[in-house]
Formats: sequence, C-alpha cells, structure tokens
Amino acid sequence: MRDSTIARSYAEALLSLATKAKDLTGWGAMISDVADAITRDQRLRLFLESPRVSVDQKNEVIGKAFQDRMPRLFVRFLQAVVRHRRHAIIPEIAIQYHALVDEIEGRVHARVTVSREPNAKLEKTVIDRLSKVLGKTVVPHFSVDESILGGTIIRIGDTVMDGSVRRKLARLRQRMMQGT
Repeated sequence: MRDSTIARSYAEALLSLATKAKDLTGWGAMISDVADAITRDQRLRLFLESPRVSVDQKNEVIGKAFQDRMPRLFVRFLQAVVRHRRHAIIPEIAIQYHALVDEIEGRVHARVTVSREPNAKLEKTVIDRLSKVLGKTVVPHFSVDESILGGTIIRIGDTVMDGSVRRKLARLRQRMMQGT
C-alpha cells in the first residue's frame, strides 16, 4: 500500500476522533505541530526511527511528553501510529487530515499567480469571484511571477485557469502564424 493511502486511513481515524471531541481545528493544529516537530527536529526523528529504542519506550516518552498538553485520545492515536511503525508518515497524515476537513467544510485552496504584488482589493475580488463560481469557500495562496506580464493564473487541484497576458500573446502569435 502506498504511504498516502495509509496516511489517508489514519487521517480518517483522526478525523473521527476529532469529530467526537467536537474540535476539528484544534486537532488539526495538534497533528500539524507534531508533524512540524518531526520534520524540523532531527533528534526527535532519529529517536522515532531508531531500531534500538523499543516501541514501548517510544510510546512511554510520547505519553509523558504530551500528557498535559494534548487530549488523551490524541496521545493514544499518536501511540497507535508509532506502535504500527507509521511515525514516518505523520506529516502526510497531517496533510490528509487537513484535506478531509477542507472537504467537510466546503473549502478549496487555490494557487493564484499574478504579475505583481496583489493589493487587498485584488485579493478580495479573486476570492469573491472564485467562491461564487465554485460554490465553495476559496482560500487563495498568492505568488508573484512577473513573466506572466499581467492577468492571473489560477490552479485548483488539477484545474488550471490561465488568464495571463503571456498566454494571450502566445495564442495571438499562434493564430497569426497559422494565417500566413
């Protein structure tokens, strides 16, 4: 089984626990914090990966480290992940968890490329138009690429909406070349 499929299964289990606790956002923040810690802290990562440290010892340390900071069910979830030797996919579990929460809450993420730094008015216009077209709440992630010359390029999942001046000029050039 691929890691993303396994991570999705764990994320679904975590979502179920978070739903019972009525705290999707809080549990999302906790799994993100743990994922960030594993990604950034080499000592933690080496500790979790070490075959010299037993699973019981790892779970004991996790239990003590998080017992006063996180709900007991969340800590038990982490311990189950470690027990099944899936600690390496905790960052992917966090990604999958947030994707599931976005689905539930009717939210999509859009990568919006513009030719210059966007102002608040442009950001609001993009959010409002995309939300209206898609019927969902849109969370934009803006980036600047001067080479598009103007307009916007919007990527939502596998869908690309290219309204850039660069693309329009390329199409015009292509039509002119075909006409001669």
